[in-house]
Amino acid sequence: GKGIFRMTHSKAGIAAVVAGGLLAGLVAPPAGASERLSSFGRSQQIVIRVDKSDQEMTVYQGARRLYSWPVSTGMAGYDTPVGTYQPQWFSPNHRSSQYGGAPMPWAVFFFEGYAIHATDAVGMLGRPASHGCVRLDMQNAAEIYALLDRVGKDNAYIVVQD
Repeated sequence: GKGIFRMTHSKAGIAAVVAGGLLAGLVAPPAGASERLSSFGRSQQIVIRVDKSDQEMTVYQGARRLYSWPVSTGMAGYDTPVGTYQPQWFSPNHRSSQYGGAPMPWAVFFFEGYAIHATDAVGMLGRPASHGCVRLDMQNAAEIYALLDRVGKDNAYIVVQD
């Protein structure tokens, strides 16, 4: 319901919008989504907020903040697309067909070839370094993968913001 979020940090606003009413005005729910969401319950929905200016990912389940981790998004010339998405498909041991078979462990694809995935370049986390994907520490990427696999694609949102 309304008033679930009482946050002072302005960047939490998008999470409040999601928790308060299925992304009102940001994305039209797919056909049948309201039935699925009402049976699943908003308090169980996962919202992953990727903040490109802070190079940080914050994960919410309903009104609860579960995690906050440093990420690497797209470096100059390789932008990470801003928008609201849902996970499309999962690949635990993915290799990039676009970048010479580069490893993308625990990949959760959310838009075209863009994914949240693990990296071994952990020294770069906290600043832009990818070709547009959202990179995480290996353990954190495995945690996100398992969480999204558990709740299902229809009950999760990935919000990428500048």
